[in-house]
Amino acid sequence: MPNVRLKIDIGGTIGDDAWRKIHQFDEIQSTSFGPEFGSSGECKHPPTAPHAQGEWRGALVRVRDPLLAQYAMAHYLEQERVLDADVE
Repeated sequence: MPNVRLKIDIGGTIGDDAWRKIHQFDEIQSTSFGPEFGSSGECKHPPTAPHAQGEWRGALVRVRDPLLAQYAMAHYLEQERVLDADVE
């Protein structure tokens, strides 16, 4: 099952709000979001405070086949908070 790795801009948002507002690709098998998928580093603010500008977190999206992975990557790259996407 191919994976699409995403780099999500979380600056100015609280918690995982940036990820929850991403419009997900219709044909996904599963998604995961968090620093274990890449990050700009450890947050230096309280959990209830907004993330600093420039902070980002990674996400992993699983799809059924390589063709859908290419479509998913294009879908995510059209969104404002998605800084980068790559198929693996």
